Amino acid sequence: MHGSLPSLSQAAAAADTPEQVIALSDHARSIAAGKARAIQSITGQTRILALNATIEAARAGDSGKGFAVVAQEVKAVSAEIGKLASEMESELTSALDELRSVGRRMAADLRGQRLVDLCLNGIEIIDRNLYERTCDVRWWATDAAVVAAAGDQSTDVLLEGERRLGVILSAYTVYLDLWICTPDGRVVAHGRPDRYPAVRGVDVSHEKWFKEALTSASGDAYAVADVDLCRPLNNAPVATYAAAVRENGETFGAPIGVLGIHFDWEPQAHAVVDGVRLSPEEAERSRVLLVDARGRILSSSDRRGELTERVDLALAGRRQGVVHDTNGRATAFHLTPGYETYRGLEWAGVIIQEPPRRDGQPGVSAVPPGRK
Repeated sequence: MHGSLPSLSQAAAAADTPEQVIALSDHARSIAAGKARAIQSITGQTRILALNATIEAARAGDSGKGFAVVAQEVKAVSAEIGKLASEMESELTSALDELRSVGRRMAADLRGQRLVDLCLNGIEIIDRNLYERTCDVRWWATDAAVVAAAGDQSTDVLLEGERRLGVILSAYTVYLDLWICTPDGRVVAHGRPDRYPAVRGVDVSHEKWFKEALTSASGDAYAVADVDLCRPLNNAPVATYAAAVRENGETFGAPIGVLGIHFDWEPQAHAVVDGVRLSPEEAERSRVLLVDARGRILSSSDRRGELTERVDLALAGRRQGVVHDTNGRATAFHLTPGYETYRGLEWAGVIIQEPPRRDGQPGVSAVPPGRK
C-alpha cells in the first residue's frame, strides 16, 4: 500500500514556488512517516519470529543453544533497526517542519512584495493623473479669455470666458467644472452653467485652495485641496486644483483672480482601484484602497468607507511595506513616489487582504451584498 504514494521526483518537478515547496515538504513528510511505519511493522514481525525461534530453541535443549544465540542477535538487530527508524522519522519530521516554515515565510514575503508592488502601481497611476491636473490649471490660468474674465466682469467678457471654459470641458471630460473667481473669492464664470446653475456667485474666499492660489508667488505655483464633497456641484467628490490668474497672463504678473478646476474624482479613482490586477479569488477577499496622508479612504474597490473611514497603516517611518496581523490578514501599502514636478500629497495605495480559508474558499468576502 505504501507504493501508492507519488514519488518525490514527481512532486519536485513543479517545485518552483514557495507554495510548491510547502506541498513538497508535506509530501516528503508523508512518505517518511509511511516508510517508518513499514519498517516498524517489519521489525515487529521480526521480533515475533525471533521470539518464536527462542522458544523452539529452548524446547530443543542443548541442540538448540546455537540457534537461540542467533535468535537473540536477530532480536537485537531488529530492535536497533526499530530505534533507527524511530529516530529517522523524528529527525525528518523536524527538518521537514522547518522546511515547511521556510516555505510559508517565503510565500508570505513574495505575496506581500507582490501586494506592495500593486499598491505602488495604483498610486503611481494617480500621481501621473494628478500631475496632469497641475499642468492643466497653470496653463488654463494664462488663457486669454480666462485672464479677461478675471479682470473685467462685463457681461460680454464673462460670457466669452464661460464659452471658453465650456470648450475646454468638452475636450477634458475628467473635470466636473472650471471656476473663474475674483480676488474677493466670488465665482463670476464657470464652464457648466446649464448643469450647475447655482455656482455663479458662490463665495469661495474661505477655501484653502483659493487662498493659497491667490497668494502664490508666480504662475509656476498651484494649490490643491483634499478630496471632498463639493456642495455647488451636487455634492460630488472632487479633487480641486487652483492657480492665480495674473495680469496679462504673465508668470510674475499681479494676481487678478483665481482659476479653480474640479477633477471628477470618483469615476477616475474607481477605475484605478478596480484595475489592480488581482486574481478573481484574491479580489473576493481583498480591499484595494487609495488613502490620504491622514489614512482617510479616498477610494475603495468595495465602495465602503469612502471619505469617512480611516485606516492605520502603522508606517513606522517606512514608505512601503506589509503588515500581517494575528489572524493572517495582510495590509500592504506604498506611499506616493511623486511624478515629474508633482511631489504628491503623501497619499498611499493600500491592499488589505484576508487569508484564504483552508477549504480554498475566501476567508471574508470583500464585496458587500448586492455588488458584483
